[in-house]
Amino acid sequence: MTRLHLDQRQIDRARESARRIAGAVRAQMEPYTTTSVERATLRLLGVDGVDENGVPLPNRLVEHLQAVDLLAHGAAPVVVGAMLEQQSTVQQVAEAVAAGTLRLRRPANTRLVRAACDEEAGKRCAQIAAQRDAREAAIASFGEARTPWLYVIVATGNIHEDVKQARAAAEQGADIIAVIRSTGQSLLDYVPYGATTEGFGGTYATQENFRLMRAALDETADRVGRYIRLTNYCSGLCMPEIAAMGAIERLDMMLNDSMYGIIFRDINLQRTFIDQFFS
Repeated sequence: MTRLHLDQRQIDRARESARRIAGAVRAQMEPYTTTSVERATLRLLGVDGVDENGVPLPNRLVEHLQAVDLLAHGAAPVVVGAMLEQQSTVQQVAEAVAAGTLRLRRPANTRLVRAACDEEAGKRCAQIAAQRDAREAAIASFGEARTPWLYVIVATGNIHEDVKQARAAAEQGADIIAVIRSTGQSLLDYVPYGATTEGFGGTYATQENFRLMRAALDETADRVGRYIRLTNYCSGLCMPEIAAMGAIERLDMMLNDSMYGIIFRDINLQRTFIDQFFS
């Protein structure tokens, strides 16, 4: 084996500098939130779908919370408080806000709402944990390829065509399928809804697209006798939302890089670091 013969003291010094820098950034970002973090929180609570104009309901809720000066209190306690008050589901609250029939307000009983928030969060954590268990069970059932794994990109713009290419790639030996996003999606301040067929240079990252590709790869894994991993990209203005959707739909890896948003997309420095911290 070839050795680099690096100075261990210099290595330790570099690692300590990295720890110090990362710790300082984390301490600065941890107390704050962003609109995309709050939208991700709403998605984790179960908000989904779009309004009559095709605007995602998480966006509608956050815009409403901004308009009534409540976003600084966090989307979760306000929305869960409305669920308790209205005896409604989170989806019903979102739809009522979007329809203009419900105006959100600060909950009166913060202890009760906090307990309800913890309960709702626990449900979603259990769902994500079940997806992790499903991955482990699939690997145990199908087996997996020896490393190094072969990584293949699909990027037709049409999720149904991507599925065909992904299946073919897996049958020819690919171990990881990466679905490249449509050009410019990182600068969209919302996540498109449903299965998409008109991306440019890639396919839009949506929860339905994630679900379709995951199902296709699981079916292919059963046929080829090894687990096929799935990855996508979430850097950009919706990093926390796309990361949350990836966890819900059992993506195995997610590429998210705050420096990409800062250097290549000129996204606000603080926002993108806060978003990556949450992701």
